[in-house]
Amino acid sequence: MALKKTLTIAGTDCSGGAGYAADLKAFEQHETYGYCALTSIVSMDPETWSHRVSQVPLEVVKEQVETALSLNPDAIKTGMLPSEEIIAVSKDAFLNSNAKFFVVDPVMVCKGDDEVLNPGLVVAMQKDLIPNATVVTPNLFEAGQLAEVKTPSTLDEIKETAKIIHDKGAKYVVVKGGTGIVGDKAIDVFYDGETFTLLSADKIDASYNHGAGCTFAASVTANLANGKSPLEAVRDAKAFVTSAIKHGWKMNDHVGVVTHGAYNTVEEIKVEAETL
Repeated sequence: MALKKTLTIAGTDCSGGAGYAADLKAFEQHETYGYCALTSIVSMDPETWSHRVSQVPLEVVKEQVETALSLNPDAIKTGMLPSEEIIAVSKDAFLNSNAKFFVVDPVMVCKGDDEVLNPGLVVAMQKDLIPNATVVTPNLFEAGQLAEVKTPSTLDEIKETAKIIHDKGAKYVVVKGGTGIVGDKAIDVFYDGETFTLLSADKIDASYNHGAGCTFAASVTANLANGKSPLEAVRDAKAFVTSAIKHGWKMNDHVGVVTHGAYNTVEEIKVEAETL
């Protein structure tokens, strides 16, 4: 049986926890055929785990995308895009493909860092990616940057931020509140332009979440490719990544990683959906 084909345009992570490695693991767990075009190579200082990001030359990115599109992906996801030029290439990749879905994970910082990789990236995302996105999956910080407001910290602020991002052209927005909102639930807010849906699951007392954002967006991408509605794709992706975090494990003194296969092999997490 032929599988749906899911392409990620993203960076590496030599620890294997995030980036294209997380995407491909998630794609496989959803029974899609995953493949990639690499945009950056990320390594970590073994002593401090600070990130070292090396951009793949633009022409090499273009050559990879050319090959990838010749394989006719059903859905395309973006991850770390380290320059405005590579953002433009990613936009063109979707527009020049027959892919039905374009999922934008607006990566702006590396895990554990707090500096935006390049301030110009936010403007380029607003111009090239958001207007073409089927689903955009920002965390609280990324949502604030894209909406040009302070980082949201309450449910009302999240809703307003999601609306601003939708008004910039995204068909569907999911703002990942996660554990950043006060309460015993990890919440995300899904917005389709008319209705807000609150997605909630029990908060998990675990710090082994490296790769969670990539895994979530990749799960959304695979779910869309496999025929789920946008809301179903997001809700089920939240269940998938919540299980992956719950069963994560410590890799070294600096980082703990999610377990991508946990939902399928260990525990199916339930996610509650409530119309706001």
